[in-house]
Amino acid sequence: MTLKQLEAFYWAATCLNFSVAADRVHLSVSSLSKRIAELEASLGVQLFDRSGRAAELTPQGEQLLPRIRELLHGAAQLREAAGRSVGLQGRCRIGFGELSGLTWLPRLVQRVAELHPDLQLEPHTDIGQVLEQRIVDGELDCVVIAGPSSRSSLAFEQVAQVRFVWAASDDFIARAGTGLPRRLVREQLLIALPTGSGATRTLDDWLGRHGLAVERRLSCNSWGAVVGMVVDGLGFTYMPEQWALALQQRGRLRVLDGSAEAAKHSALAPLTYTVQWRRDDARPLITEMREIIRSVIDFPAPRCLS
Repeated sequence: MTLKQLEAFYWAATCLNFSVAADRVHLSVSSLSKRIAELEASLGVQLFDRSGRAAELTPQGEQLLPRIRELLHGAAQLREAAGRSVGLQGRCRIGFGELSGLTWLPRLVQRVAELHPDLQLEPHTDIGQVLEQRIVDGELDCVVIAGPSSRSSLAFEQVAQVRFVWAASDDFIARAGTGLPRRLVREQLLIALPTGSGATRTLDDWLGRHGLAVERRLSCNSWGAVVGMVVDGLGFTYMPEQWALALQQRGRLRVLDGSAEAAKHSALAPLTYTVQWRRDDARPLITEMREIIRSVIDFPAPRCLS
């Protein structure tokens, strides 16, 4: 019995399929299956039932999984102690939304390269709902998305908050005849990220507080495209405050309801961002990445807007 065999079994048992598990331990599917077969021969039990279309854990496999998780956790602690002196190696697949990619990702890449030059960072961008599922399936190591996780298999911690404001172009406001968000959501086109994106949480909260519903909506999964359409006067939006202020300074957009009295009724709640990982993942990689993310995360206006 070897640690590599235990790792092959653990990831095969907890990932979406053998293909994802093989990728996690940098093996071909056939090599992963070979290691599991060797472990089964060593233990004298069958861990997976391979009679169906997809391999499933046998009762013996289910029984041994927690014990093997404990063994791997102990090995991870030893690696963590060694990692402090030699640095992390291998790959780290991290997921985040486009907002993160346009702001703090370059600092993350630079910091990881400084601290762990032998660690290969692989960023993946998508909406929060998709990223959360991918980490559950074992395809990603950790994700940074808006809001806490509702899944018991995932752990999370808060790492940042982002303030959002309403914004539109002067031409659009003139045509609409109002800059009041409460009227705009009933009468005009809202251009925003699709449902499933973390940023929609702050919109849903605002709509709920005011008893409103969006009458007309254009969903787009790119912040850059959303901002571009709003600048061209096609509709209004809500967006990160620092972005909106930078565009307002350049005369491209206007932050709506800037007065203190109006802001009481139009203010959007700050959006909390969390780093999430699988609760059973005790690798030093996860601990270190959480610390690095906390040290670099910020959401300023992209350089092209400043």
